[in-house]
Amino acid sequence: MIRYALKCDQTHGFEAWFGSSSDYDDQAARGLVECPFCGSRSVEKAVMAPAVSGARKSEPGSDIAEKMQTVMMAAAQQVRAHVEANFDYVGDSFAREARDIHEGKSEKREIYGEATPAEVKKLKEDGVPVAALPAPPPDPSKVN
Repeated sequence: MIRYALKCDQTHGFEAWFGSSSDYDDQAARGLVECPFCGSRSVEKAVMAPAVSGARKSEPGSDIAEKMQTVMMAAAQQVRAHVEANFDYVGDSFAREARDIHEGKSEKREIYGEATPAEVKKLKEDGVPVAALPAPPPDPSKVN
């Protein structure tokens, strides 16, 4: 398998995996490689630094990105736990309940639940304050 950094004629950058270099060439020639952002089939390889592993020990601070991700994931889990412990769960009636609270038709309280993207968009357009709740952490038994 080989990973290529690609870009389309609209300058969208993305990555894709291919079985081999010739697989990319074949698929690109047949117009099968397209930008996931705009659908353009005018795609070319972008400059990409090769991933070369060495025998040297990694330098101090080289795993900062991994540590930052761990910290951010922990913070997101704490936010979610706080909301679940302190807010009222209203299920799939979130959009209606949030609107009723905003308009004073229902008692003011903190709530969470589910809403479709269209419902969230309409709430935001109407000035109802909403925010996405961080996703629950993945089940360790189901992670690769």
